[in-house]
Amino acid sequence: MKMRRILCLDGGGIRGLVSCHWLAGVEQALAQAGKAQAAQTGERAGGRRHGLLDRFDLLAGSSTGALVACGLAAGFSPDALAQLYRDQRHTIFPNLAGRLWSRANRLVSDGFSAPRYDGTGIEQVLRKVFGKTTLGQLKAPVLVTSYDTISRTPVIFKSFDPKHRDLPVWEVCRASTAAPTYFPAHPMKVEGRHCALIDGGVVANNPTACAIAEALRKDAKVDNSRDLVVLSVGTGERTRSISLESARTWGALEWAVPIIDVLFDGNTDSVDYIARQLVGDGYYRMQAELLVGLDDLDDTSETNVLALETLAKEYLTRPATKKMLAQLAKKL
Repeated sequence: MKMRRILCLDGGGIRGLVSCHWLAGVEQALAQAGKAQAAQTGERAGGRRHGLLDRFDLLAGSSTGALVACGLAAGFSPDALAQLYRDQRHTIFPNLAGRLWSRANRLVSDGFSAPRYDGTGIEQVLRKVFGKTTLGQLKAPVLVTSYDTISRTPVIFKSFDPKHRDLPVWEVCRASTAAPTYFPAHPMKVEGRHCALIDGGVVANNPTACAIAEALRKDAKVDNSRDLVVLSVGTGERTRSISLESARTWGALEWAVPIIDVLFDGNTDSVDYIARQLVGDGYYRMQAELLVGLDDLDDTSETNVLALETLAKEYLTRPATKKMLAQLAKKL
């Protein structure tokens, strides 16, 4: 199976909404390039399809990126997925009253340090979106990252792996989105082994390196990383600093939540560097700096959602972004 053209999607919680808007921009760039090509050649403008599934051989996602990747592979458009984030955000991330009620009910079983959310909301949404669909039934090859806390090993789900084909998509996404301190680990049996699975961001919040490695396997028919075309889509880059005083004096309690963000950011940036060196001119990265206050994984307020959408749309209007997408469209 040839995997030359790869689409990779970062984690980032509610900021997956940003990725969806950017993917809609990619589709628009593909359509514009198709019209321009048709005008030059005299072909019918609608002769070539411009959907993402028609242009990529492999979709890879971590955490919220897993939801987007599997959603695309199930046939949802980027706009439909963006609407899903808008409509279901309060179900996935309940408000303060909902969190307090959930925490009170879990106090005896989980103690005071229980995850912020009980996971029932996100499970409800994922079941509704994907139903009984299995990985093998998706319309495009998909790779999803997670991590098993029992065996202390990464788990890389692959829709094209016979051992994973019958796994429910909703469970795979639930496993990949189980961010520590936010959601409980997801119990799941994988390849005959009982696992306690947590967020794919622990392995690779930017799954690009995993996807490149998969593309370069002997049976993938890609001989050189320079033959690849890779689009890596972020969810916005955090700029909120942690002061020297805080970094020097914080202990386990203070670092509990911030350390998750630091680890996710660190491996995202390191993978970006690795991918640029491996793929060269065939590597494209969509990413923009977030203003302080827009970087929380679970801020579903109307103000924050509107600000994220404004940031995403503004990024698409930048000359550098338009130029990058035009170049990408030619290679796809």
